[in-house]
Amino acid sequence: MITTDHTVRTFLDFFHERGHRLTPGGSLIPPPGDPVLFTTSGMHPLTPYLMGRPHPLGGRLTGLQRCLRTTDLEEVGDDTHLTVFEMLGSWSLGDYGGQQSLRWGWELLRDGFGIDPGRIHVTVFGGDEQVEPDHESWRTWEELGVPVEPTTEENWWSNGPTGLCGPDSEIFVWTGDETPRGTPTSDSRWVEVWNHVMMRYLRHPDGSLQPLRRPGIDTGLGLERLVRILRNTRSVFDIDVFQPWLNTLPRIWGPLDERSLRLLSDHLRSSVVVLGDRVPVGSRSRTAPRDPPHPDDAVARRLDPHPVRPTDRARGTHPRAFPATCSPGRGSHHAARRGTHIPSATRAWTKGTVPQ
Repeated sequence: MITTDHTVRTFLDFFHERGHRLTPGGSLIPPPGDPVLFTTSGMHPLTPYLMGRPHPLGGRLTGLQRCLRTTDLEEVGDDTHLTVFEMLGSWSLGDYGGQQSLRWGWELLRDGFGIDPGRIHVTVFGGDEQVEPDHESWRTWEELGVPVEPTTEENWWSNGPTGLCGPDSEIFVWTGDETPRGTPTSDSRWVEVWNHVMMRYLRHPDGSLQPLRRPGIDTGLGLERLVRILRNTRSVFDIDVFQPWLNTLPRIWGPLDERSLRLLSDHLRSSVVVLGDRVPVGSRSRTAPRDPPHPDDAVARRLDPHPVRPTDRARGTHPRAFPATCSPGRGSHHAARRGTHIPSATRAWTKGTVPQ
């Protein structure tokens, strides 16, 4: 049986064998000066090194990073989106280039994880008024025999309106039951699993692009999405890390429709990780209207009542009536190591006590 832990080990071992050093995952709170609200990808803790600072571990790195994306909150509960997720990554800090990164990615998916090459499709940057098409990536995929679709905005990665940016190449896997058809932009059954960013530029406030003196490679692979594909399940909620939630919540809350169960599982699991990273959850916006609420606070509070609104209407219950006895599964182990900083009710979740 394929598990998330086995998948993580396969990925990290693959890059370790190719000279990459393991870098520890950072907090959900990005480093000072980063324009994002939360850590949304594995590269955020490495931003200074992608900008040119030498990394103490060298120029080849790999690791696992927990991430939180607020832009996808309304999509959470479908087959692919989660609030908090884990991202596997590999980085070249001025060492090897995009061609080598793509070839290793292809090798790992095909030989390491056993994905049928016929179920893989990629996209590449097709060029715009400022930057020419990513010919190197396009040519590499054609040499490997992988179908390529060029796009523009979809294959340009940036860290906000200013800062690091560059063309990227995304790898998609077909999740439909029938023979693959269409392209990633025309059929949603093509699910993105791995993005390879060619970090080549620094965008300035006037929109101009300055080539980096030391270009780098930043790749990110969604762990839960990959495990879903490897296990051939219908959604990310059907993989092993969510089983404790899916098995326990109906016994606590009573009957739940599929979407409510998914939302409860996602938001409670996310809350454990958010609190474990000391993201503040206060009441400043309620008790001190002259003091603007911190955006971290607003997002963290939203993770509490949002997932159970349908259940509230049906059962007249309150989110905080949930007994703190459900094992959060993988993704909360970071919070568990910081147990003394988590409210007592949340610490109970991290102990893995599942009611019988």
